[in-house]
Amino acid sequence: MATTIRDVARAASVSIGTVSRALKNQPGLSEATRERVIEAARQLGYDAAQLRPRIRRLTFLLHRQHNNFAVSPFFSHVLHGVEDACRERGIVPSVLTAGPTEDVIQQMRLHAPDAVAIAGFVEPETLTTLVAMQRPLVLIDLWAPGLRSVNLDNAGGATLAMRHLFEQQRKRVAFIGGSLAHFSIAQRALGYRRAFFEAGLLFDPSLEVTIDAGLDPASGAARAMHQLLDAPGPRPDAVFAYNDAAALAALRACLVRGLRVPEDIAIIGFDDIPAAAHATPPLSTISVDKEALGRRGVELLLEDAPLELEVHLPVHLVARASTLVKTP
Repeated sequence: MATTIRDVARAASVSIGTVSRALKNQPGLSEATRERVIEAARQLGYDAAQLRPRIRRLTFLLHRQHNNFAVSPFFSHVLHGVEDACRERGIVPSVLTAGPTEDVIQQMRLHAPDAVAIAGFVEPETLTTLVAMQRPLVLIDLWAPGLRSVNLDNAGGATLAMRHLFEQQRKRVAFIGGSLAHFSIAQRALGYRRAFFEAGLLFDPSLEVTIDAGLDPASGAARAMHQLLDAPGPRPDAVFAYNDAAALAALRACLVRGLRVPEDIAIIGFDDIPAAAHATPPLSTISVDKEALGRRGVELLLEDAPLELEVHLPVHLVARASTLVKTP
């Protein structure tokens, strides 16, 4: 005989209504009671999917290092996609920014979400805590085994950027990267290194520089660019930066040093933020549909039985004047 909600209530010593609220992640219960009910249901093999609630509230969780939309507008566009998808489905979104020292569980209680979308980097401990809340969850621009996730084709995009630079006869291509704890950055760094192998070229590890974690992205990328230019030996003839903000900072650093872009050094970024097209010279980049990233995250979250847990969205090259030398 199949286990019923009454069996779970009896095992957890609570009412049937309490079991329903606990398994639907509804407010009004202590975490101890909720966990007792969930454990009783798990031990009895009760299928909580039959109590799956309609998602009415979704919290978009962003690390505090990503929440300066003016400096790094990438996630503001992702959020727009999330908001549009929620609006179409009658879901109320909220935004929560949190750092490693903050009580995420307490903040989540205040938001009382039915589901959570985590965007960008979060500490592994934070992710473990959020998974343990037993709410429907999706990762956007982030990956973890066994969880639903939507990402760009980061490694493929890096390969596109590198092939473009090789086609422009650039061979000493440097990479300005950020922390490899970020899934997307690690994938772009992987694509950068792999491109040398695929092109039959030697990879020089000294051309790969990581931004100082203690600096903001623009200052860190400028320092990294000066470090590359001051290193002994031949200077790079091109730079691939892990995002457009870093690429633009590197471009400005080159111009300050009297270098011509792209004649002396070509520069390409990733993300195609609005400032890329308006730079002097306009920045070549890997274009991505940031709104689609957020929208697809909501869609994947709401699927009852997705065909795949990991979704990758395509990217494409936008070649502008920062890599294309004018021919007479």
